[in-house]
Amino acid sequence: MPRVRVADPVFNVAESVVLLRQAAAAGAVLVAFPELGLSAYTCDDLFHQQALLQACEVALGEIAAVTGETGTVAVVGLPLRVDHRLFNCAAVCAGGRVIGVVPKTYLPNYGEFYEARQFQGADTAVSHQLLLQGHNVPFGTDLIFEANQLPLLKLACEICEDVWVPIPPSSYAALAGATVLVNLSASNITIGKADYRHRLVSLQSSRCLAAYLYSSAGLGESTTDLGWDGQALIYESGELLAESARFVTDSHLITADVDLERVSRERMRQNSFGTSAAHHAPQLKSYRRVAFDLRLPQPVPMRLQRPLERFPYVPSRSAERDERCQEIVNIQANALLQRLSATHIKKLVIGISGGLDSTHALLVCAAAMDRAGLPRSAILAYTMPGFATSTRTLAQARRLMQLVGCSAQEIDIRPSCLQMLADIGHPFARGEPVHDIAFENVQAGERTSHLFRLANQHGGFVVGTGDLSELALGWCTYGVGDHMSHYNVNASVPKTLIKHLVRWVAASGAVGADAAVLDDILATPISPELVPGNAAGGQAAPVQDTEEVVGPYELQDFHLYQILRYGYAPTKVAFLAWTAWHDADQGRWPDDTEVRRNAYTLADIKRHLRNFCWRFFKTSQFKRSCVPNAPKIGSGGSLSPRGAWRAPSDGEATVWMADVERIPDV
Repeated sequence: MPRVRVADPVFNVAESVVLLRQAAAAGAVLVAFPELGLSAYTCDDLFHQQALLQACEVALGEIAAVTGETGTVAVVGLPLRVDHRLFNCAAVCAGGRVIGVVPKTYLPNYGEFYEARQFQGADTAVSHQLLLQGHNVPFGTDLIFEANQLPLLKLACEICEDVWVPIPPSSYAALAGATVLVNLSASNITIGKADYRHRLVSLQSSRCLAAYLYSSAGLGESTTDLGWDGQALIYESGELLAESARFVTDSHLITADVDLERVSRERMRQNSFGTSAAHHAPQLKSYRRVAFDLRLPQPVPMRLQRPLERFPYVPSRSAERDERCQEIVNIQANALLQRLSATHIKKLVIGISGGLDSTHALLVCAAAMDRAGLPRSAILAYTMPGFATSTRTLAQARRLMQLVGCSAQEIDIRPSCLQMLADIGHPFARGEPVHDIAFENVQAGERTSHLFRLANQHGGFVVGTGDLSELALGWCTYGVGDHMSHYNVNASVPKTLIKHLVRWVAASGAVGADAAVLDDILATPISPELVPGNAAGGQAAPVQDTEEVVGPYELQDFHLYQILRYGYAPTKVAFLAWTAWHDADQGRWPDDTEVRRNAYTLADIKRHLRNFCWRFFKTSQFKRSCVPNAPKIGSGGSLSPRGAWRAPSDGEATVWMADVERIPDV
């Protein structure tokens, strides 16, 4: 945001060059300046003076020359005379010269604006190119600038009022392929206008599924009639990445990382975007493409500037987190309520382990029954201790069922498991301490089999408890096991979010004043409790540690979110994690009430990512048919398992694993 002097292009270009060099030094590849920034916006009838117009062209040449030195792309505003008409223009400079000029389409001539007195709109132009700095330069609103070295960078420009109209020119440009939209503005400030600009730019970037750079005029413009705040905004698909301070007295700039891969993926995923483009195909075909060379900053890749949530499924601000938790519980409870209504079933059957997932599922069941006007005793809850059930989790299961007020029963599955193990000739049935996968899955399958038969007997249906993280990593028993249920309320909720949901319910008092058991469950290590500490079982605490096998859920949920939401390759996911958390001041993974004392190193990230890739590719492919009916919950977009799971080829899995191994160790 350069400080300007009215009708003084020499001063204005000097300020702009300083900012351009600063931006290049910070690694920026694209720099946008305000509307008519080389002349200042408030020149009024001085715009008709030949001396001013010529000085602006000279200043433009200086800007263009600097882009040749820095390798950046600069978009600057100036008045240009074309075909004996004066246009308010955005000039795009790259590689040492002007590569295109975009005139303003809509000229405000109402309220405090009188632009039609000096300028004409783009639709009055006759020529489609002009001679600038000794080169024939494309001229018009139908220009998209494409970087040869960065194929996803496709730039389009509009000017101030253009984005305030019902259908901005940038809407068509985005449909034609532009991924970065630049608006050079000289919007004056009035009460409440800054907030409106936010909404305007956010909405346009959302509708266009694009990055949107908005740069407005500030100090130095004439205040005879108007005031100026110099607001600059960078949005990406509706999310604010950076905002300038307003009413600053010196030249200044803001920078942000724009994720063009995200923009491209969002357009692929949202098929209505392509449909809209098809509806406007004749108009979009007229767009001209201007290719240019771009010097990428070094080193590549660079450290990220954009905010990156450590827990993408869990809002960092407590108020937002509470609101999210309440909404999720409402979604789950209402979805389960609808299933009860549609099936005309009045009873729910659920297995309670004393762990996180079944705890939250039971709380959802209680909320649904309350809304249905049915007694909580119609929830038929069963805890089914096996060979590895700890006394801690068994006690927690009993306390939880009593707290909720459901029908609580206990079934010891060890006799039936021993019978099956004996039937299949398993060594454990002969007294040998063999705790293999068959031993584990016999228990998991027996529990599920009991639940289904109990549902048949009592006229209810089985509520599943497995969460999104477990389903994605394959950490469940396929078929007749915890993979199966009649209706799974947790299928779209990741493990890291389950903790906060249980904590939120405990704090809300929804299940009673004495919710200490929920705090005890939150403090219990995550475990399937299928392998005993000794042959007799009955240990005081869980022996198996799930996170020792699948990796920390905090890290794996981060990988899961980035891959499912944005389609990032594992190498990029690992790099994001590395750049976000390996710094000395960000090496820890805080939770609400505790801080992990061991920082994750890059070696840790590679190890867990290798594990994630193997599980995601090799095990989750078996669950394409899992939980066909479940409420869909996501952050920033649908993360439903439906359609997310597919069976990748062995070659694809091999490539991804090889990419992980190529991540540098330093």
